[in-house]
Amino acid sequence: MSISPDDFRQTLARFPSGVTVVTANGPDDTPVGLTVSAFSSLSLAPPLILVCLDNATAHLSSYTQGSGFCVNILASNQTDASNGFAFPGPHSPFDTTPHRKALYGAAALNEAAASMECGLHAVYPGGDHQIVVGLVERVSWRKEATPLVYHSGEYRGIGDLG
Repeated sequence: MSISPDDFRQTLARFPSGVTVVTANGPDDTPVGLTVSAFSSLSLAPPLILVCLDNATAHLSSYTQGSGFCVNILASNQTDASNGFAFPGPHSPFDTTPHRKALYGAAALNEAAASMECGLHAVYPGGDHQIVVGLVERVSWRKEATPLVYHSGEYRGIGDLG
């Protein structure tokens, strides 16, 4: 028995997730980034994380063949950044999102709840996605920041999930 992609997507939408922006060094040493909800820790020793990127991702090779990338865990006040990287318009979201240069030319977003700067560790095929594993080399976080949460197609606060 097979389920439809829409039924599968609607079922997965019931799982609340944090929201990340994953950045890398793109063509001509310009940063590239996209909003990603498929993120997970993988190992404490060594410190590994993974992100799943659609095979149709713009600049996919910057993530799968570059030296490294940065995972920015968004704070609750960063819905504009999430939308800007998910649905880029005529101007780069980097123009309106304060950031600093991270390892490997990626961008660490200044107002993120946390950032993990990673060297590229491995890439595995995963259906219509690539599973990109990063070795975490540098971390930063803001203790006072609350996370941006996505659930059932909407941004939510931690107390809004009841």
